[in-house]
Amino acid sequence: MTARIAPSVLAADLGRLREQIEQVTEGGADFIHVDVMDGHFVPNLSFGAPVIRALRRLTDLPLDVHLMVQYPENYIAEFAEAGARCFTFHPEATVHVQRQLAAVREHGMLAGLALNPAAPLAMIEETLDDLDLVLIMSVNPGYGGQSYLPQASDKIRRTRTLLDSARSRAMLEVDGGITSGTITEAWSAGADTFVAGTAVFGTQDPAAAVRDLRRRCAVAV
Repeated sequence: MTARIAPSVLAADLGRLREQIEQVTEGGADFIHVDVMDGHFVPNLSFGAPVIRALRRLTDLPLDVHLMVQYPENYIAEFAEAGARCFTFHPEATVHVQRQLAAVREHGMLAGLALNPAAPLAMIEETLDDLDLVLIMSVNPGYGGQSYLPQASDKIRRTRTLLDSARSRAMLEVDGGITSGTITEAWSAGADTFVAGTAVFGTQDPAAAVRDLRRRCAVAV
């Protein structure tokens, strides 16, 4: 298994977005991660469909979109049209979770569910066959630059056991506080996909930062 790295544009310099996307692409990034916040589900506002469209014009890398919004179903068709590849939302943000996952797939996107630090794994157990991705939040969502919560590692471990027991091929992604100092722990716990914002775009050389994150996982094998 090879680690997948998904640099988060939440930490990018939007005035140099083309340059920075080119840098992480050169470094071997697997996805571009896009955080969508509505100011209600989390206390912050961020990107929407126009930014997804702009990114789609800048890169051929898959756009990994994480919705921290209420009623994510309102965005499925629009984000699919804008060019999103992965559409991940929080189960507590909608009523009919399985229906929304099916709609995501019907629109040609990979379907994912995200779990906040206090959200139990039971929230995804009944939908494992409908999932292409599980996202474990290793910080409380809403802001970039936070520190990795140590208890996230045990949750990653339990999620890996759950997915393996169900013979699920879903990606196990981690978002929050992923740095060169924490990625090995998350990888060893069973994660295979890593969102990194400040640890990539906050450096002088984003390409080298992507390569370093992947190398640390390879060394830990």
